[in-house]
Amino acid sequence: MTKHLFALLTALLPIAVSAQDQTPTPQWRPVYHFTPAKNWTNDPNGLIYLNGEYHLYYQHNPFENKWGHMSWGHATSKDLVNWKHLPVAIPEIETKDTTTWIFSGCAVLDTKNTSGFGQNGKAPLVAIYTADQPKQQLETQFVAYSNDGGASFVQYAGNPVVNIRKKDFRDPSVVWMEDQQQWIMTVAVPHEHKLQFYASKNLRDWTLQGEFGNQGDTRKIWECPSMTPLFVDGDPAKKKWLLMISSGNQDGATGMQYFTGDFDGKTFTNDRPATHQQFVDYGRTYYAAIPYNNLPDGREMMLGWLMPFETPTYPWRGQMSIPRDLALKSGADGVTLYQQPSATLDKILHALPASKKLVMQQTDIRSKEIPLNKGDKFNANTNWIDLTFATGTAKEFGLKLIQHKETKSEAILGYNTATNELYVATVKDGQAAVTTDKLTVKPVNGKIRLQVLLDKSSLEVFVNGGEKVLTTLLFPDAKATGWSVFAKDGDVRLETLKAWNLESITH
Repeated sequence: MTKHLFALLTALLPIAVSAQDQTPTPQWRPVYHFTPAKNWTNDPNGLIYLNGEYHLYYQHNPFENKWGHMSWGHATSKDLVNWKHLPVAIPEIETKDTTTWIFSGCAVLDTKNTSGFGQNGKAPLVAIYTADQPKQQLETQFVAYSNDGGASFVQYAGNPVVNIRKKDFRDPSVVWMEDQQQWIMTVAVPHEHKLQFYASKNLRDWTLQGEFGNQGDTRKIWECPSMTPLFVDGDPAKKKWLLMISSGNQDGATGMQYFTGDFDGKTFTNDRPATHQQFVDYGRTYYAAIPYNNLPDGREMMLGWLMPFETPTYPWRGQMSIPRDLALKSGADGVTLYQQPSATLDKILHALPASKKLVMQQTDIRSKEIPLNKGDKFNANTNWIDLTFATGTAKEFGLKLIQHKETKSEAILGYNTATNELYVATVKDGQAAVTTDKLTVKPVNGKIRLQVLLDKSSLEVFVNGGEKVLTTLLFPDAKATGWSVFAKDGDVRLETLKAWNLESITH
């Protein structure tokens, strides 16, 4: 996240960055989503898989629970749920004359040692990131390298490697193009709503190749770009490039958009008309997602940051999304992006004991709600739910979450059959529901499938197998743990429901 966006966030959320706000909030600490042990986090950086471990670098303030002192925090995991917190990998650089903050970027494994940074025949890990120098009002692209498996990095003596002398010029994403035997960097010029493409043979010397911009949604600045080659419908003969940019969602709130098209290292050719808009997520918190590099089996997976709202958390602030597998599928409307919770997590769900699983079959619901957290089961707000409704006469149906009967408070994840709208609405103290997030999606063969990931304070909803996704944040009372399925003004059939309680999966 940039200084520009941070300034907007702090203007809107003065409580969030108050140094006096130090009330612990364990009831909102996610269980199966990443958070730092303490202090501020924002964009994921340098995502890479090495030697059986997923490395997560991330924008981090090592000193305070608010934005500042930007450095690359570091954590590793073997299963994408249990994370080992490690020392800061790339700290801010303080000299007599200037401060250099370590802004967002990527990491690549230089298997051919094109950079010459490797030692003893081993491939170096190379980080390419934005160096933000506030005194100079300048952002340039820096390179650092690691020969100890990513634990620490050495700054390249020839930095910066790209400098166009602009205040806002950031978030490099680098891929290796095998057919051209060169690296390609995609980097954003935010306020001009454009991306630049640079080529290099050695990760040190970069040459501008082309630009792409002023297409899709230009209501907000562009940043955190990525370019990912994918096979449409899994067919190697149908390769397309997925170009993602952090900007806004359909409502102009925090979000991301994407394009699909062809790319030759210089020019990205958009599949759609320049005015067409496509969004990665329809909630108001998903931002700065980038793909993992070096994954096995040709998998493509990304991780995003869930931008915090006005409710403060302590001693940490900010969390990551669930890792998402990426796919491009063809349909009547052309090639579209599908997202699913990473299949890597399936083994964790399968390993849970029977007491942490819930299964319902073929249940008709007529103008009522059916509670699902009986006794002490499924009452921790750490539920992963996969359910399918067959539409009927009900005007609305769905789930109610974080219910508190005494205060008459809850969150509604509902589907309106008249408008084909999926929405999240909150009810506080029995007052009228307030809709916070929504998207439009039609039933597939008369059915709506919802994969609902509730984790203490985050809610991610994958609709119809990932055709669309909605991510938002909820901050319930510690006792607000009820949940139920419901139908309003008519009947609906709950075809299947599977749920897992993940409250005790960490170890």
